[in-house]
Amino acid sequence: MFEIVKAGGWVMVPIILCSIVALAIIGERLWSLQRKRICPSRLVPQIWQWVKDGQLDASHVAMLRSDSPLGRILAAGLMNLRRDRVTMKEAIEDVGRQVVPELERYLNTLGTIASISPLLGLLGTVTGIIRAFHALSEGERMGSPTLLAGGISEALIATAAGLLVAIPSLMFYRYFRGRVDELVVYMEQESLKMVEMLHGERGGEKEATPVARKKRT
Repeated sequence: MFEIVKAGGWVMVPIILCSIVALAIIGERLWSLQRKRICPSRLVPQIWQWVKDGQLDASHVAMLRSDSPLGRILAAGLMNLRRDRVTMKEAIEDVGRQVVPELERYLNTLGTIASISPLLGLLGTVTGIIRAFHALSEGERMGSPTLLAGGISEALIATAAGLLVAIPSLMFYRYFRGRVDELVVYMEQESLKMVEMLHGERGGEKEATPVARKKRT
C-alpha cells in the first residue's frame, strides 16, 4: 500500500489529508445528527405533563434548555409563555436561527473536500503526464520505459485516489444536508405543537404559571 501511495507522487499528501479530515467529519456528524440527540420525542409530552401538574418552573425550563437543540428552542418559547402567540413564535425562531448553523457544522468543509479532491487527482494526472513526456524528451524511449511507466502510474493513481475521496465525501455531504433539513422541519413542527398546546391551555387559566411569575419578579 505504501508503495502505491508513494507512486502517486507528492499530490497524494493533500489527498490523504483530505481523506482523514473527511472521515473525521463523517464520523462526528453521524454521531451528532442522531434524532434522539437533536429532537427527543419526549419533550413536548413532558412539557404538557409539567403544565398539568403545575411543575413548570424555572428549574425545569433550565433543564429543558440543556437537554438538546430542540430543548433550547422550546425553552425559548416557554420563557415567553405569558406573552402573545406571535412573540412566543419570534423567540423560538430567534433561537432556531442559532441552532441550525450548529447542525450544519463542518458540512461546508466536507463539501469543499468533495469538490477539491477530484481537482487534486487531476493535478496529479497532469504532473504524471508531464513526467512521462519529460522522460521521452530526455531520450528515455522504448528501450528504457521505467520513467515513462512511472509517470503514467503517478497519473492514474492520483486520479483514482482523488475520486475515492471525493465520491463518499459528496454522498455524505448530500446525506447530511438532507438530514439537517429533516431535523429542522421536525423541530418546527414540535415547536408549533407546543405553542398551540400552551396557548390553548392558557384560555382557561387565571393564574400565572411559575415561569411567568418568576420572569416578572
